[in-house]
This record gives sequence, structure tokens and C-alpha cells, in this order.
Amino acid sequence: QVQLVESGGGLVQAGGSLRLSCAASGRAFSSYAMGWFRQAPGKERDFVAGISWNGGTTSYADSVKGRFTISKDNTKKMVYLQMNSLKPEDTAVYYCNALRRYTSSYYDSSDYWGAGTQVTVSS
Repeated sequence: QVQLVESGGGLVQAGGSLRLSCAASGRAFSSYAMGWFRQAPGKERDFVAGISWNGGTTSYADSVKGRFTISKDNTKKMVYLQMNSLKPEDTAVYYCNALRRYTSSYYDSSDYWGAGTQVTVSS
């Protein structure tokens, strides 16, 4: 099993940056691909970014390409999401997930979710 705790959210002006962190516990963490998802009020939870177990493959939703960067540190059991050039439409609760399956064009989320961290971007 994997337990996940997100942090780093907050209130930022449009054009600003935030770095989200996801701390994991569990011996199997290094073998998991990881993903970041987000959910805005009244909307479904959407995929934002994914990274393979060794960090060699990453993928992004079209809406964040060129602005967000996902990274993974297996020694520290951490996953990060660097978010630059933030827009008001990026406002959401952000969650990390230990993916059940992942390739650059496919992902399958697992039941391992954190509680989320709120990101609010003001215009």
C-alpha cells in the first residue's frame, strides 16, 4: 500500500508559480508511476500530469503543457508538480495518485489518493 499527502497549495496571482509536493509512504513507492489530477468545483477530477516509475517518461494534459513540470524522487519518496504561468482556470484541488498503469498515452488511476491541496489563482 501507498499513503499520499499533498502540500504546497495556496493563493497566487495569475502569472505566478507554485510547487506542489506529494509525500509518499510505503515500500513499493519506487515501483509506481505517479500522477497529478485536479478537480474544480462542480467538475470531474481530471488528469494533469503523469510520470513513469523511474521518471523516464512524462505526459501532460494539453491545458498545462509548457507550463507545468512533474518530477519524482524515489530516494525521498516524493513527487512534485512545478506550476508556472498560472491562470485562473488552474484553480482547483490538486491530488496525487499512485497509478495502476501508465504509458505516455495511457493512464489508469488506482485507489491510492491523497486528501488534496487547494490552488487558487486570482486574476
